[in-house]
Amino acid sequence: MTNQGQTFQPDWVSPPGDTIIDLMEERDWNQAELAQRLGFSPKHLNQLVKGKVSLTHDAALRLERVLGATARFWLNREAQYREQLARMEAKERYQGWASWLDQLPLAELKKTGVIPDVRITNAAKPDLVEGLLTFFGVASPDDWQTHYGGMQASFRRTRESQSDLGAIASWLRLGEVVAEKMDTPAYNKARFEQAITLIRELTVLPPDQFEPEMRRLCAEAGVKLVLVPAIPRAHVSGVARWLNRHSPLIQISLYGKTNDKFWFTFFHEAAHILLHADGKQAIFLDDPNHATQNSPEEDEANRWAGDTLIPSAYAFELSQLETETQIMVFARQINIHPGIVVGRLQHDQKLGYATHLNRLKAGFRFVGQERP
Repeated sequence: MTNQGQTFQPDWVSPPGDTIIDLMEERDWNQAELAQRLGFSPKHLNQLVKGKVSLTHDAALRLERVLGATARFWLNREAQYREQLARMEAKERYQGWASWLDQLPLAELKKTGVIPDVRITNAAKPDLVEGLLTFFGVASPDDWQTHYGGMQASFRRTRESQSDLGAIASWLRLGEVVAEKMDTPAYNKARFEQAITLIRELTVLPPDQFEPEMRRLCAEAGVKLVLVPAIPRAHVSGVARWLNRHSPLIQISLYGKTNDKFWFTFFHEAAHILLHADGKQAIFLDDPNHATQNSPEEDEANRWAGDTLIPSAYAFELSQLETETQIMVFARQINIHPGIVVGRLQHDQKLGYATHLNRLKAGFRFVGQERP
């Protein structure tokens, strides 16, 4: 939603009747004479001239015969008038809907380019309302509430603070917009399981190497993977959901993430796709690093992600790790990034979170985070 490419939208409308009057005056006819030539009653012609009745195909053909312009010209004139009239009426409604903006994270939506980075004045609000309705793909704030508010019944939250519908809906929609542009085959569970094995091997690589390969492997299995800038008030680190019966989506933010958190989040969401596909209406809103509520599905996803990254067969060896050298050797042994090992030891309370071993973790932000 930018000012570039916008067409001029006047605050007035000109009905086809204005052109009828111009042509009538050129011929020095009054409305009574033109009505007679057209076969209309004077009242009907007057209403047509004032735009109170629509210009029909029959009227367009009559005007073509009497005034000379083509029927297509008159019908286009009518269509343009009705469209502009509807836009003016809609703009009045947008003004009345301005309070809806208070529910949305406008500052974050500016950063992502969804709305222009301008001062939000009363005069600017109708255009913002229109642009945001287009962004969300709904006709009105009531429809937005029905659609996204209705989705709340499908939310599976891991934090009590995940209650800001405007922030959550905005972040989800950012992912939807990107996913809608992705052309992937129908989901194939067996292929995704194979992809997971290959993706785990990518954890030792830097983002510019593993990110495109990770996306490719997911896409070939029919899973859409999108990285979307975080909206802090949403308190969502990742989401697993089904856009339709054949298309799962994994959406991850990189807000404050080190690689151990990123990889755990990805495999946690992958677990929901692989293990909980029966509930395709469910939308798993996850922040596994700050979870305050658990469910059987979340517990299962946590265990699956942990075991995929560091198999339970290595539990004893893992528990014996203390030094940087030991961690490095162990990470090479199981072919995983040492930062993930540090993160796991911290989760298991074998290491403190302020340890100097945090230097083994890699902090990153992908340049390729999607924008709508």
